[in-house]
Amino acid sequence: MIVLGLILLIIGMLVGVSLLTTVGGVLVVAGAVLWILGATGRAVGGRKHYF
Repeated sequence: MIVLGLILLIIGMLVGVSLLTTVGGVLVVAGAVLWILGATGRAVGGRKHYF
């Protein structure tokens, strides 16, 4: 999710489409939150790992 967000952020900035930049930023933040919660051992949505 983080990688997809970064790709969308880069494409959005290069092309100048603010929608892609916004969606990419949201995906990066959501992916980082899930990654941090998973790394601390806290189960998110009933799962301990998302891979």
